[in-house]
Amino acid sequence: MSFKTYSCPASKRCGGCQWLNVPYPIQLKRKQDAVEELLGGYCKVNAIIGMDAPQHYRHKILAPFAPGPKGRILYGLYAKNSHRIVQTDSCVIEDARAKRILATIHSLMASFKIKPYDEDAGKGFLRHVLIRTGYATDEVMVTLVCAGKIFPSKNTFVKVLRAKHPEITTIVMNINTRDTNVVLGTQENVFFGKGWIEDKLCGCTFRISSSSFYQVNPEQAEKLYNAAVGMAQLSGEETILDTYCGTGTIGIIASKHAKRLIGVESNEDAVRDAKTNARRNKVENAEIFAEDASVFMNALAQEGSSVDVVFMDPPRGGSDEKFLQSLTQLAPKRIVYISCNPKTQQRDVAFLLGRGYRVVEIQPVDMFPHTEHIECVVSMERR
Repeated sequence: MSFKTYSCPASKRCGGCQWLNVPYPIQLKRKQDAVEELLGGYCKVNAIIGMDAPQHYRHKILAPFAPGPKGRILYGLYAKNSHRIVQTDSCVIEDARAKRILATIHSLMASFKIKPYDEDAGKGFLRHVLIRTGYATDEVMVTLVCAGKIFPSKNTFVKVLRAKHPEITTIVMNINTRDTNVVLGTQENVFFGKGWIEDKLCGCTFRISSSSFYQVNPEQAEKLYNAAVGMAQLSGEETILDTYCGTGTIGIIASKHAKRLIGVESNEDAVRDAKTNARRNKVENAEIFAEDASVFMNALAQEGSSVDVVFMDPPRGGSDEKFLQSLTQLAPKRIVYISCNPKTQQRDVAFLLGRGYRVVEIQPVDMFPHTEHIECVVSMERR
């Protein structure tokens, strides 16, 4: 593994890659040490799974647009903990195709009289550009987040953009007229293509729309999910419950090795995507529900239903006590806990240890090279 470091002219102003000047093997050791310090007292920690080529791995990029001095149009990344835009045409971690498309959109704005959105004044038109690229499929979706409903010279703009970037497979206009920090609005118009892209992960195909949750580093996500499914020790006879199931990724992948899949997710848009993904992959043993996971698990326990394995992949804040109480009431034989924050994972694991579970395996995965972030899978079983 190379001990080379990477450089970026915007790294000190952007703050997105805190460890860009640290050789990658040293980054991995730091992350391994951090997981061992937090969780190593429970059982031996497996060696962290790193990337072979840790660059341009982000297959989702989001760029804000804003007016700058002397009529300039600023775009790029927000500096850490601010809404100050750091402009850069290159990035070590973002998909290179997407960055080129972004630069073209910026160059076209003046000729099409597209004004950037000024969030202080509440005026302007183009707020953000979201670009998602398929790791396995090479499909590309461009989402133009706009503060109005009429896009200037829409057809000509699409024609010019596609001529410069024929790799684009769909272009979507997302309308967000609200005074909010939330990026996407609820209304979309498809300008070109089908309005979504597909990607393949662990032998399954997933539909990805503008608002879908999908791992931004699919190369490492495949390693992460293969590790998680392996740690579930499925024989083909189990009932599995995928909580926080989102668009169904981990559950659908695991369903090939189980008798029955139950997915639960509170976001109704994500549930629709999960059901579509299940049909797309011919998963006939799945039921997916739009409900709060804690309430759902309580109801299962009260009616005397049981599940063998629970997959949980909560947000960075971890799970709340209500969820964990419901989980222990349901009392699955095995829990596979995927976390993007080992600190809150350690807190939740300690809670479960006090309620009849033990840790059997710990697997860190480096999903975000050149940053401090760590992904970790912990499997637990009922004593």
